[in-house]
Amino acid sequence: MIDLARDAQVGTAVYEKQTAPFIRSYDSDPEPAQGAIEEAARLINESERPLVLAGHGIMISGAEKALSEVVEKGELPVGTTMLGLSSIPSDHPQYVGMLGMHGNLGPNINTNRADLILAVGMRFDDRVTGDIKKYAPNAKIIHIDIDESEFDKMIKCDLHVHSDARKALEALLPLLDRKSREEWRASFDQHRSVEEERVMARELKCAAPDGRMLMGGVVRKVCEAFGNDAVIVTDVGQNQMFAVKYSRFKSSRSLISSGGLGTMGFGLPAAIGAKIGVPDRNVVLFCGDGGLQMTVEEFGMIMEYGVDVKIVLLNNNFLGNVRQWQHLFFKSRYSSTPMVNPNFKMLAGAYGIEAEDVADASQLDDAIKKMADHNGAYLLNVNIDETDMIFPMTPGGNGVDEILLNESEYYKPV
Repeated sequence: MIDLARDAQVGTAVYEKQTAPFIRSYDSDPEPAQGAIEEAARLINESERPLVLAGHGIMISGAEKALSEVVEKGELPVGTTMLGLSSIPSDHPQYVGMLGMHGNLGPNINTNRADLILAVGMRFDDRVTGDIKKYAPNAKIIHIDIDESEFDKMIKCDLHVHSDARKALEALLPLLDRKSREEWRASFDQHRSVEEERVMARELKCAAPDGRMLMGGVVRKVCEAFGNDAVIVTDVGQNQMFAVKYSRFKSSRSLISSGGLGTMGFGLPAAIGAKIGVPDRNVVLFCGDGGLQMTVEEFGMIMEYGVDVKIVLLNNNFLGNVRQWQHLFFKSRYSSTPMVNPNFKMLAGAYGIEAEDVADASQLDDAIKKMADHNGAYLLNVNIDETDMIFPMTPGGNGVDEILLNESEYYKPV
């Protein structure tokens, strides 16, 4: 906390602009060492099974174009961290999915089959690595990051490139060989096919047997209604994981989430800020009934300033992510997770926000269209099956390739 004295707050002074010549202990714009770039290129060119891990640093540095050029020239499969999503389009031929605990099968399994990992603008947090003792045992690891304190902090690497991501990738590009890696790239598609059949197909049906809805299908339908080009904002929990897994991205800087911080209530104020920041883009918030109520007072901000935010409330009357862990690992002892909720439609209406309850899957398509066509803020309260769980899942303490397809079955790749 910084406490400013009252007289300092109201007093006057002559302002004289000064620029700090440096930041102690931190180089904010390091130049990549040529020797490190040449060694990185050599390791990549010699590899047979490379995998690029792209983090949020790609977008912070404006390296999206350079990333695409690097992976296209070298035919390098690229996966992203959660916060790296949208740094490369979802339909890019070299994009293989999201990494981590609830990531896609392909990049997680092949992390431990790769002979080279090129990590750019990411920090190897435990949601990405799983058990670090089992992480990428066959790979040489190159880490490009602007913050050298991240080097070897979690994962011991073979080569560090201390640089802005864009500068490093642009320097690397002319040194890369054009090399076909069709068989290696195809292995990701094999895992993807299993995931689509065993996990995603059920979610994308969207409806449980009793008519309540499944989160993955709701997310996909909403994103498609906005041309897969909205800014997606998430709160925290299952809504967050389903939103990032089932959204598709055409444009960079299209996901806002608190990442691993777990800050329930983040979503609504973040969505308001996103819409004010990019007023010409559609902004869609996916949130749960628990997180929404933590900052629901921000409805007043929407009302006062007329902020056009579309709010999709994935309402399962539970703290869903905690419920999932209690179900899987604590013998279904649901402690403090069931929710007794208010009438969200009436609550939104009190703030002048148009709202609709979607009780049954048969109502969903028309409700989404109505929301997408509406000029102004809108709340869609969607009745979610509380037994819906987010898979695949790498349970805590497992290796990144030890993955549950459902609550009782581990994936056993050929």
